[in-house]
Amino acid sequence: MTSIGILGSGRVATGLAAQLASVGHEVTIGSRNPTATAAQWTGPAVRHSDHAGTARHAPVVINATPGNTTLQRLTALREELDGTILVDVSNAIERGADGLPGGLCYPDSSLAERLQQALPGTRVVKTFNTMLFTVMTDPGSLSTPPTAFLSGDDEDAKAAVGRLLADLGWRPEWIEDLGDITTARATEALVLLVPHLFRRHGPRPFALSVAR
Repeated sequence: MTSIGILGSGRVATGLAAQLASVGHEVTIGSRNPTATAAQWTGPAVRHSDHAGTARHAPVVINATPGNTTLQRLTALREELDGTILVDVSNAIERGADGLPGGLCYPDSSLAERLQQALPGTRVVKTFNTMLFTVMTDPGSLSTPPTAFLSGDDEDAKAAVGRLLADLGWRPEWIEDLGDITTARATEALVLLVPHLFRRHGPRPFALSVAR
């Protein structure tokens, strides 16, 4: 069992929280209004706290906050996140007129790189940002095996995240370690495919997959 903090209270955060708690992990959901989040919660037993409290007491923290404000939010938690593994599943995007991704906030870098630079005492691992949120916790639901990419500078941190992915149903052959944190530039750029997929097919579950 691992103590896991999840920053955010939207569909990504609550989906991950419910599944991780259901397989035995001790989960804390961190939100700006933990009382309201707790009142709305209908899943398995989890704790509720604010962002700082969640980051302070969990060795593994999942960032599921909106990517375009993540850097500012998490930089303010530098002390609380020091020494933790930070699993970043967000995409930092500029939205188009239709509300879908229209551009990247960091086109010559990546959110993951910016987080690692801003939080030198934190081990950042990028993953899960190339799929619809439902696939994160149910990868077997797709007709084609999906791929979860890992980017990060710390090998032990990536191995720990790989074990969490296994708890969510991800088979080892579905996980692709791309290398250091700079490789997150490639996976973050893939979000620009999303509006085209949605316009043609609607918000159906999808993931990127490497076929060999």
